[in-house]
Amino acid sequence: MAGPYVPPLVDHHCHGVARSGLSAEAFASFLTESDAPAAPGTTFFDTQLGFAVRRWCPPLLGLEPHCPPDEYIERRRELGPAEATRRLLGAAGIADYLVDTGLTGDLTTPAELAAASGGAACHEIVRLEPLAERAADAAGDVSSFLDGLATAVADSAAGAVGFKSVVGYRHGLDFEPAPPGQAEVRAAAGRWLAGRARGERLADPVLLRHLLWSATETGLPLQLHTGFGDPDLRLHRCDPLLLTDFVKAVRPTGCTLVLLHGYPYHRNAGYLAAVFPHVYADVGLSLSHTGVRAEAVLAEMAELTPFGKLLFSTDAYGLPELYVVGAELFRRSVTRLLAGWVEEGAWHARDAERVAAMIAAGNARRVYGTPGESFG
Repeated sequence: MAGPYVPPLVDHHCHGVARSGLSAEAFASFLTESDAPAAPGTTFFDTQLGFAVRRWCPPLLGLEPHCPPDEYIERRRELGPAEATRRLLGAAGIADYLVDTGLTGDLTTPAELAAASGGAACHEIVRLEPLAERAADAAGDVSSFLDGLATAVADSAAGAVGFKSVVGYRHGLDFEPAPPGQAEVRAAAGRWLAGRARGERLADPVLLRHLLWSATETGLPLQLHTGFGDPDLRLHRCDPLLLTDFVKAVRPTGCTLVLLHGYPYHRNAGYLAAVFPHVYADVGLSLSHTGVRAEAVLAEMAELTPFGKLLFSTDAYGLPELYVVGAELFRRSVTRLLAGWVEEGAWHARDAERVAAMIAAGNARRVYGTPGESFG
């Protein structure tokens, strides 16, 4: 079944990949959101994501599709991390990377990621919580902390295309929606600094809210993690519907909110995008982790989400394979889904072409103001 042309993708939410070689165990750890090894006698390759990696990545390294994991890992070792990354990213079909630089570890920078892909454009998404943590490490008192944080947000806004918050991990999305007052912020900062060890993560709900509202004042889009993730979060507190009052409060500021991932609450994210003009929804790592079921998940997102407000991303982290899988599953899913609607007469082919281009790249270019055609 022929489908619409899907242009080179804009990956609006992703991360760096490992610079160094990975053991089989380290490689497999990137195939799960768990923070623990696989159960005895099992492997994380036996997941939808693991099967997708074995389907789409081996041919790019000179192997047959579905080759055994040990054979794939050995071939990767032979090539070395730089060459494997170059081959995989070069085949992903991604034109722009919007990279969340807030994760630690020996990961590629946005510029290194773009160079390894063969010259794609790169842009930075700044994670908010590390800004506060670094400001706290450098602060001598509450005033210097708050001044340093304000400067860090402003300086970051000058060079980035957006911010991201993991408040869902650090507290949950059921936070008080209104911006905290100055006295409340100073009191919370005093308590946090007094009891904080150097490098300790920010989890204070008042300061997390202060960060969110500081970001809304910059004019840049704000990404919010919603839905599933590693065991740090509590899934029932990451339903995007919990953000409804915050969404309403933010609306007068003009700040664009982008709800990432969403699964299994992705339909709820689509609802918020449908009823609030400044809210957008993202398919994200939901497609990678659902593998052969990705088309069904994308179809559920497309039930209510306005097509001009649905964005593509991989949320790839650590493994260049995750860029390949995320891009391939998205392209195949959107092509087969829209082609089916055209074939049954529900859509015209020219509308399918336009919508595919919007979701693949155009919507992200419009939201983040990056160069290129928006296909609107």
